[in-house]
Amino acid sequence: MNVQAKPVAAPAAVSTPGQGAKRPVPVIPQDSRLRKIAAEVLPPLLILAVLLAVWEFAGRQPGATLPAPSQVWTQSYDLIVNPFYDNGGLDKGLFWHLSASLTRVFMGFSIAAVVGIATGLLIGTSTFAMRGLDPIFQVLRTIPPLAWLPLSLAAFREAQPSAIFVIFITSVWPIIINTSVGVRNVPQDYRNVAAVIRLRGPAYFLKVVLPAAAPYIFTGLRIGIGLSWLAIIAAEMLIGGVGIGFFVWDAWNSSNLTDIIVALVYVGLVGFALDRLVALVGRLVTRGTMAN
Repeated sequence: MNVQAKPVAAPAAVSTPGQGAKRPVPVIPQDSRLRKIAAEVLPPLLILAVLLAVWEFAGRQPGATLPAPSQVWTQSYDLIVNPFYDNGGLDKGLFWHLSASLTRVFMGFSIAAVVGIATGLLIGTSTFAMRGLDPIFQVLRTIPPLAWLPLSLAAFREAQPSAIFVIFITSVWPIIINTSVGVRNVPQDYRNVAAVIRLRGPAYFLKVVLPAAAPYIFTGLRIGIGLSWLAIIAAEMLIGGVGIGFFVWDAWNSSNLTDIIVALVYVGLVGFALDRLVALVGRLVTRGTMAN
């Protein structure tokens, strides 16, 4: 008797991680992206619009001492739309004043970063250094930035190095403190693994200490760059020359309040950009472990 065999369906292939199975990549809808952007952008824009409206209303009242935003736009229009003019001497646009200030900040902050990180590593790893230097640093860091200016002028006898020194002495303390805290908070598991594989000397610092302390270090750098920008504005008011601080002081002597307001807006935007820049570098170096 002939038995007709029925065709049997082949079993479905079962994919396993070892056989090259691929997980589907989630696709974020365009609407979700737009909603996320709107949720981040709209609140500050709305609050800014409300503040400008209140400022405009207050500035138009009889006896108001500060100009309204519309008056700032009208009276300082040339300064706003043309920040690149250069008529020689100190008669320059805000771009050149900001460039001079940023150059001083970059030089002073770079020195502070190198000295601060190196000193913080020393204090964080040496109990003797911490006990000897920490009380001195705690006293020095409480001295206001401008209090250092007369001494720096007496020592360097020039405005440029004096301003750079004020930036350095102002921004170095948070870098030292945060770096030393980061070194002291290296997880014990990391130290144990380094001891097991006999990782010592420079290799221990580069592969264990610095990566673990990097979030703390960049937190100190963010605080330091903000203090640097604050210090240079105040120092330039006294040392003169090209710089945004001198521009504000010169506008005050000329009773030009609208130019002062425009300059302060630029100062705030540049300070925000500097903070975001250091934060971005910190996230790249720490691979996202650093908080925003």
